[in-house]
Amino acid sequence: MNEQAFKKLAQILVDHSTSVQAGDRVAIETTTNAESLVREIYELVLQRGGHPHVLLNLPDQEKILFKYANDDQLTYTPAFQKLVTDHFEAYIRVRAEIDPRALNGVSPIKQSLRQKGMAPVRNSMLQRGASKSLRWALTQIPTEGYAQEAGMSMAEYTDFVFSACHADDKTKDPVAHWEKIYKGQTRMIDSIQGHEVVKLLGPNVDLSLSIKGRKFNNSYGLHNMPDGEIYTGPVEDSVNGWVKFTYPAIYQGQVVEGVELRFKDGRVIDAKAKGGEIFLRTMIESDEGAHFLGEFAIGTNYEINRFTRNILFDEKLGGTFHLALGAGYPETGSRNTSTIHWDMICDMRKEAEIQVDGSVIYREGIFI
Repeated sequence: MNEQAFKKLAQILVDHSTSVQAGDRVAIETTTNAESLVREIYELVLQRGGHPHVLLNLPDQEKILFKYANDDQLTYTPAFQKLVTDHFEAYIRVRAEIDPRALNGVSPIKQSLRQKGMAPVRNSMLQRGASKSLRWALTQIPTEGYAQEAGMSMAEYTDFVFSACHADDKTKDPVAHWEKIYKGQTRMIDSIQGHEVVKLLGPNVDLSLSIKGRKFNNSYGLHNMPDGEIYTGPVEDSVNGWVKFTYPAIYQGQVVEGVELRFKDGRVIDAKAKGGEIFLRTMIESDEGAHFLGEFAIGTNYEINRFTRNILFDEKLGGTFHLALGAGYPETGSRNTSTIHWDMICDMRKEAEIQVDGSVIYREGIFI
């Protein structure tokens, strides 16, 4: 793989996403087949004066866990990850799955139990991330499994990944490039934040929600890489209408096709799908918060121009919006809590628009 691209990606993660300083304790969580990038991150953290700690998982570790773990083991909160999210200054996760569909066939009940076990880690990460006492970032490297899911050759997918991250040959200074993206997305936020009612209208959506008193976050590489979205937590009881998501909703390795949700006063009152409906309903019944939205977001990364069956990329797809059932981000003002956070994506590039307090600010995938 491209050694220079790994160096640039490590630079983004260490100098931009987590801004590692001297004395920082930095966890690098990954699998055994991500050595090339982890080596670059490890070296750079040391150069910045930090203390790197590598948390190593097996590529098929989750599959093994679900095969052999009993209920107590599934609901157990991993001690090292909890220690990191409670006390470390920085946390970098590198995904490198060899089989993105490894959890296909795992029962929804088992997956729900595992979500309960991981909830304290996720909640601590979100809360400390909101207060900026923990700087966390998630990325992934290209693998044959991801490439196959995206319907690309390994070479084509590798170029796609580094281009989406702006760690490719075209980007001379990747950190400066992400700072430029911040400025562009700030203008987008200025057109929507401070208003009250958002309406999403198109062939696959007729939905209204309130953003009154809520803050939009500018997502420009501080937590995800690749990045490119603006998002908030809608007022919990304000969502009304329906949406049919145009792409498969993928969660914990499970693929749910043709999800359609109907909301009344913020709560999901009807949920159906063409495939995987039992899993969809089981996740929604995880807890009360799973019936409500924790996030409304607009994807702005136009380097990501196709669906890849990978939410880290797909939720940033330029010309789409996504909604997340479950836990919201406290820094946006969201009060919704849940053991799940499930992003679902809808295309807005044809005959669709977003209105804010009656004014059209976005049409056919572009802010106007």
